Amino acid sequence: MCSTRTTPNTPTAGWRCSTISNPWATWLGAHAPKAYSLSRKQGWARFVQTAPRPRFEVLSRTAMDALSQEELEDYNEARMVWNANLPTVRTQQLEATYRVIDQVMASGRRDASSLRGMVVVDAHPGLGKTTAAPRYGRDFQRRELRRYGLETDEGHQRLPVAFVPLSAGMTLKSLNKKLLEFYGHPAASKSTRAELGSLAVDCVLSCETRLIIVDDLHFVNFRHRDGTEVSNHLKWLANEMPVTFVYVGVGLLERSFFDEGMDGTDAALAQTGRRATRCPVVPFTIKSTNGFRAWAELLEAFEKHLMLARAHPGMLSEHAKLLHRRTQGRIGSLTGLLDRACYVAITSGTERLTEQILTDVPIDNAADAGERTA
Repeated sequence: MCSTRTTPNTPTAGWRCSTISNPWATWLGAHAPKAYSLSRKQGWARFVQTAPRPRFEVLSRTAMDALSQEELEDYNEARMVWNANLPTVRTQQLEATYRVIDQVMASGRRDASSLRGMVVVDAHPGLGKTTAAPRYGRDFQRRELRRYGLETDEGHQRLPVAFVPLSAGMTLKSLNKKLLEFYGHPAASKSTRAELGSLAVDCVLSCETRLIIVDDLHFVNFRHRDGTEVSNHLKWLANEMPVTFVYVGVGLLERSFFDEGMDGTDAALAQTGRRATRCPVVPFTIKSTNGFRAWAELLEAFEKHLMLARAHPGMLSEHAKLLHRRTQGRIGSLTGLLDRACYVAITSGTERLTEQILTDVPIDNAADAGERTA
């Protein structure tokens, strides 16, 4: 219901009714996190199509004091949602990953009868690899739909990108089911193993998919029989489908993905090592001038995003060494730390990120262990 009462310094961007007394409740209704899965075409479409959240005005402490209890709760909740969803910064690591995928995607312009290359984004946890690949896929799908439209010439839904996250104990049959479940194929849980593979190829061809992102590939044990079958099936899919595969995982080089689980001289016969291009992702370092500058620029980008009443330029970058020591330059640990630090800053009334808060806020176990052994 619209009310005629307004609050001081209320945000106006994106508001349809300027007389709403509690615009933050309205903002939360439209922009609070929604549940969806990238492993389904509907969830992937939502990820691709959703516009950035509109920013609203940061209130002063005086303006916050003038709010009712409910208004203050909603305002703080809106800020927590905003602060928890940091922007994707085009870091050196992200740029490097995009360059490799762009270059390998050049083979995607070959005729359907020719093989395409593969990209393997291989890194330790917390370095942003699972962020980079979906965002590349999102940008790619937007371009494809802009150029070629929402439907194929045969009238099928155009799905330029498929996202397939794997799980523990992955087998050949479960891999095909995962792919069919993305497309929403009704036979995903009913067909035989042989039929599933053919149906998956049909979905890719009908929807003119050009890029398939396979996440969490480290769940496959390539030295086990099931893992060998999955590896061989992935090669078959690459032969049958005119698409580029981007694989994402942890320690895939050490897990013998490129050698297909083979040892010694047999490893030289592995086709994957010749088809796939490894794209490692490295943590930020502050040991060099360029490395420190890149880390500081990342912190500056994040601090500009944060909504705190007493935020100021340098609020994060002046603690660059502290933040690097606590996170070891891993962006996943950094974003988790900032989520919690902003929560403390808001709920305690501090309204800025101090050295004390950044030091005391709990972090993930790996970052904590890394800090203690540094």
